[in-house]
Amino acid sequence: MTDASTLPARPPVSRHAVTFVLLTVLLDMIGFGLIIPVTPALIEEVGGVGLAQASVIGGWMFFAFSFSQFLFSPLAGNLSDRFGRRPLLLLAVFGLGVDYIFSALAPSIWWLFVGRAFAGMCGASWIIANAYIADITAPEDRAKAFGMMGAAFGLGFVIGPAIGGLLGEFGPRVPFYVAAVVSILNFIYGWFVLPETLAPENRRPFEWRRANPFGALAVFRSYPGVLPLCAVLFLFFFSSSVYPAIWPFWGIAKFGWSEAMVGATLAIFGLIMAAFQGGLSGPAVKRFGEHRVVLIGLCCAVIAAAGYGIVGTLTAVVILMLVHGPEGFVHPMLTAMMSKNVPDDAQGELQGGLSAITNIAMLVGTVFFSQVFGYFMREDAAWRTPDAAFYIAAGGLALALLAFVMLTRREDH
Repeated sequence: MTDASTLPARPPVSRHAVTFVLLTVLLDMIGFGLIIPVTPALIEEVGGVGLAQASVIGGWMFFAFSFSQFLFSPLAGNLSDRFGRRPLLLLAVFGLGVDYIFSALAPSIWWLFVGRAFAGMCGASWIIANAYIADITAPEDRAKAFGMMGAAFGLGFVIGPAIGGLLGEFGPRVPFYVAAVVSILNFIYGWFVLPETLAPENRRPFEWRRANPFGALAVFRSYPGVLPLCAVLFLFFFSSSVYPAIWPFWGIAKFGWSEAMVGATLAIFGLIMAAFQGGLSGPAVKRFGEHRVVLIGLCCAVIAAAGYGIVGTLTAVVILMLVHGPEGFVHPMLTAMMSKNVPDDAQGELQGGLSAITNIAMLVGTVFFSQVFGYFMREDAAWRTPDAAFYIAAGGLALALLAFVMLTRREDH
């Protein structure tokens, strides 16, 4: 194992390079968000099914995305530890552009499934982006840096669903063409401005054992300091996957939202998340510390999930989003806490392992919550309601909060 203290100083990185990395994460999230407002209408149109069945199919489409990301993210992270961050990051960005064109031309449900799977492969770019940021920041600054990455995620949820909802008025395929053009332009920009941050002497040999999705979990054996938080991360992502799983279907079923309204609500939510993660993560850590910030975020997550099942108006939904905002602290803070226990030459491996855990949680959770929604929205359901999945998610987030309290208390002793 390489001692982090003996590694050469981090190379200077231009402002354009950092901008590109954040922009890449932003565009990944835009691409993810673009499809959400138009998914119900697209599935209903292409598959010839109703809303309840469309939600089930949508859950399996998200499964294809997450399972593909689960398989390929550890490979991408380990390849970046061997060959550097630049080539892997550029390849992922270019691949996303190709995928958007493929999805825009999809003539059937199965083509959409293939497109989502390919998007999951290319979506591993955020793993390399996290490793890139870890390369250029000191350990004590990583909480703020990962908060900025989280802000890019949140901002992507402002732009992506808003654009997807508006462009969806011209047809459900139009947003994909726009996303393809943006991704290709970002690839060209990165080709000229992105330097390599992992020096040759800090690279390690590539091993298939460590790059397969289950072998990637070996990182948690090598660095046991990160292991107790993995259960919290899993529960958190499993439960919070209720939002990508059912949000547009829930809004249509409960409030009669249009595609544009679905996009608008997601844009508002993304703006709030970006404000919390980008503007408040640094001050929050300085004021309360990473541990208490995670506690605050998890408490707010429980309240929000239960609240969405109770609210009855759009105004109440928006107010609840403000309460929901601190949930955005949880992922970057947990990532920062774990990254401190791993040396610089294994940050890509750590991010690959974390991605494996989060993707397992999200792919299982998304399918689960979409099935719950479809079950309780059936015409013959004994209790027909669009809210059941949110109540179950609130229970899962409460378990994540309890696990974090118990595990960190044990570590303190």
